[in-house]
Amino acid sequence: MIEMQDVFKKYPNGVTAINGIDVRINQGEFVYVVGPSGAGKSTFIKMMYREEVPTSGTITMNGVNVAKIKNNKVPIFRRNLGVVFQDFKLLPTKTVYENVAFALEVIEAQPKFIKKRVMEVLDLVNLKHKARMLPTELSGGEQQRVSIARSIVNSPKIVIADEPTGNLDPETSWEIMNIFEEINNRGTTIVMATHNREIVNTIKHRVIAIEAGKIARDEQRGDYGYEN
Repeated sequence: MIEMQDVFKKYPNGVTAINGIDVRINQGEFVYVVGPSGAGKSTFIKMMYREEVPTSGTITMNGVNVAKIKNNKVPIFRRNLGVVFQDFKLLPTKTVYENVAFALEVIEAQPKFIKKRVMEVLDLVNLKHKARMLPTELSGGEQQRVSIARSIVNSPKIVIADEPTGNLDPETSWEIMNIFEEINNRGTTIVMATHNREIVNTIKHRVIAIEAGKIARDEQRGDYGYEN
């Protein structure tokens, strides 16, 4: 469960990116976060995984007050989240298998479990056959599938995706969305910032629209609502 109460975020340059947000996202929901460029979407998303800290207000993730987490405890907090980025953020010198396994190695999981679990999630994203390849040997869509596999290998309750189809062609974007749908169907909460109008209007879920740092619209099975 994710809850924001009276959240503000003002940057040192004086820009107020988030201007009094109250929202609750329940376990198992799939939520699109949409809005014009510069509206505050990225800040909204980054505060969930503690990349940014609110100036005031509270953000609770799985019962944890995110703003009060000490910097040296942030990696431990993030073990319970999956985060998928637009630019993949894979380790270039590690194979597909090693990139995904790394998320389990840092929490000192047993080697036997790591092998079993990594192959399970690579099977889910249809990349078992490329486990020994390096990221540079993969297409953009395949790299994003590795990123998704890495994000779910710890079986997190929440996956946060920041423009996960932003660098992908339309056909590949639909493949990625099918994977997110499968993950969500297994009970994982998905929060996805996106500019992809067609996806939002076709695969219906809750839509939270942010404009000028405020929630302008919050609709179940909503539409994108903006011209690209």
